[in-house]
Amino acid sequence: MNLILFDDNRRNHLLPFTYTRPVADLRIGILTIREKWEKLSGEKTSFLTQDYLQKKFPIHREASNLLIAGSILPDNDLFRAIQNLKAGEMLISGDTPLAAFDVSGGLSIHPSDYQTVAYSAKFHQIKNTWDIFSLNGIALEWDFNLLTSGRKSSPIPEGNTIMGDRIFLEEGAKVSCSILNSTTGPIYLGKNAEVWEGSIIRGAFALCEEASVKLGAKIYGPTTVGPHSRVGGEISNCVIQGYSNKGHDGFLGNSVLGEWCNLGADTNNSNLKNNYASVKLWNYAEQQMVNTGLQFCGLMMGDHSKCGINTMFNTGTVVGVSANIYGAGFPPNFIPSFSWGGAGSLTEYRFDQAAETATRMMERRHVDFDGTEKQILEHIFSITSGER
Repeated sequence: MNLILFDDNRRNHLLPFTYTRPVADLRIGILTIREKWEKLSGEKTSFLTQDYLQKKFPIHREASNLLIAGSILPDNDLFRAIQNLKAGEMLISGDTPLAAFDVSGGLSIHPSDYQTVAYSAKFHQIKNTWDIFSLNGIALEWDFNLLTSGRKSSPIPEGNTIMGDRIFLEEGAKVSCSILNSTTGPIYLGKNAEVWEGSIIRGAFALCEEASVKLGAKIYGPTTVGPHSRVGGEISNCVIQGYSNKGHDGFLGNSVLGEWCNLGADTNNSNLKNNYASVKLWNYAEQQMVNTGLQFCGLMMGDHSKCGINTMFNTGTVVGVSANIYGAGFPPNFIPSFSWGGAGSLTEYRFDQAAETATRMMERRHVDFDGTEKQILEHIFSITSGER
């Protein structure tokens, strides 16, 4: 069956991260949502997403297509229910479409175009940006079991202090003179990932391919550090999508960073209000601050955004795509895409300057800022102009 992962009505609630990717390309746990479905099904997937993203994330159509909501985390029960769908049927939970067996070629995701089948079992869905870190422990546990079942870890070098037995090292992973505690959750080190000396890691924790933890870091789970990222300092319950750096001392808690982000030395974020009230966060879909219902909620930073040394982010701060933040004091709780400045004032970050920065950073990871990437950022620059 040809699997297509579609952007559902949660897409706008997951901005700024879904400005630059389909919903199913979000990382939570160890894998992206797309990678989870591919591992579970054994099939390749493609995306039904926004037109301006479709060139980078192309769609593959066949005569029969199985459409799956990109915000849904897979599990075995849900996958069996999807496999049991007949042509022209849609699996729904309440008014939420989960999956559909399309044979018309129209790739509709509207329940009115199908015979609906109710699904009553529990499942997990990424409905809001803060779900990415809130559900990270559940996703990390599931991914760890999926990836390590029936396999043997590479040996853990001597000289480390090990607590628990749920630690898995892929080929080429390194860890030296560090403390790894997997009694609170599994610890996964991806291919060629490295934990430098003196680090203290309390699971659940995933360090993805080619990523590194720098000297003396303190990490509390559930935390995910995506591929080709570098982290240091103190981190608690965070998800870093990939290719981003928090390489120095400073605290990052209950936060999500996109790709190609960089936090300057001694950057800190607050994840708890002084009055212990639940945190409000900017919501792009509703164009206002919304109550997360969470007591702990930190920083949401979109792709290509950066901040200078000693930056302080207040509780519940949202930073859009390709912002450049610096200066003393707390910047606003909502920083629009392509903004330049900080607490004093924000001006527009010229697109040519933003593109030049993106080119330089991506070159450091041997990735091209090609025409497709430029077109995506140009489109985001255009559609977010009203926010600035």
